[in-house]
This record gives sequence, C-alpha cells and structure tokens, in this order.
Amino acid sequence: MAVPEQDRSRTRRQRILDASIAVFSRKGYRDTVVDEIAAESETSKGGIYFHFPNKQTIFLALLEQMGNLLIQRVEEAMAGITDPVARGDAALLTVLRTFAAHRGLARLFLVEAMGAGREFNQAMMDLHARFATLITEHLDDTVARGLIPPLDTDVAGVAWFGAVNEVTTRWVLRAHPERLEDVYPTLRELLARGAGITLDQSGGCRPECVVHEIRE
Repeated sequence: MAVPEQDRSRTRRQRILDASIAVFSRKGYRDTVVDEIAAESETSKGGIYFHFPNKQTIFLALLEQMGNLLIQRVEEAMAGITDPVARGDAALLTVLRTFAAHRGLARLFLVEAMGAGREFNQAMMDLHARFATLITEHLDDTVARGLIPPLDTDVAGVAWFGAVNEVTTRWVLRAHPERLEDVYPTLRELLARGAGITLDQSGGCRPECVVHEIRE
C-alpha cells in the first residue's frame, strides 16, 4: 500500500529536524550550515528548503517542538491528580525526565537559543512565559486550597521556572553530568520551602501546611 505524499512529507520534515538536533548540538547554531543538515538527514539541500526557508526557521521549529513536548507531557502528568502538592511533584519530575531523555534538545532550548539572536530571544521568552503561567496557575490553586499562604504567584512562577532552568542548564553544560533526575529531591524541597510548603520525612505535606480554612 502506497504511503500518502502528505505522510512522506511529514516524515521527511521530522527527519530534517532530528538531523538538525545532532548538527546544532555538535557545532552550535552559528557554526552550522544547511549543507551539513542536508548531509546528516540524507536529504538534498533543495529538500531542506522545501520545508524550511533557512536555518533560522529550522531552529525555531526545534524550539517550538521542545516547548510543545514539555507542555504536553507536564499536562498529561498532572491530569487526574487532585492533590496540588502531588500535582506539582508530577510536573517537576516530568520536566527533569523529559530533559534527561532529550539532552540535545535541552542544550538547544537552554543554551544555544539564548545567544542566537533577537528573534530567538523572543521565542524563548514566549516559551518561558508559557511554563511560568502553567506554574502560576498551579500555585493559584494551591493557595486557594489553603496549602500555602497567599503570595505573588506570578513572581513565584517565574522563580520556580528559573530554578529548574538553571539546574538543567548546569547539567547540560557539564562534560560528565550526573543523572538529571537525581536533583529532584533537593530541588523539590527548595521549591516547596520557597512557596511555604512544609514536607514531612516521607515527602508528603504536613498537616500544618494548611494555613487557613477553606470555606465552601
């Protein structure tokens, strides 16, 4: 049975993106040329330009792909969990595991993009805002349930994302990094304390972390 042309086109496009991750990670954004991406993807240069007008659009597509992947996995991990603390735990561990499984993409997302130019900086700011908003919404719910005292959740959302970003960036830049998931207990404890959540020895929220009565 013949594969529809639309499916073949999507497959070629994804093959180009996968090859781009390898080339960008190896050479950096500025030193990469389209010819190298074509060779890595076993695609003609014309085939590259059919899907992407230039190197910049390839890179932007990769940033969007990584951002969408993270958002999707975090939302899936949080879905169906009613306890806010457990929901936050699931989101944090999912982000760490996703970056750990896609180190090349993580490097592009956290390191290469920030020095690639103004349009990439804007794209990164937009992605950061998406994650910070997701965290803020989670913290708003946690405040509403009385698990943490009222706080500026907009600032807290940015700070939480910044902490995860910095820890992951350090991991990406290390020549021989530890398992990224290993930072989870410490990072979780620090983020919880920063939001006023007191964790018991088992990792759960202590009863006294409910700071005010929730009225129906």
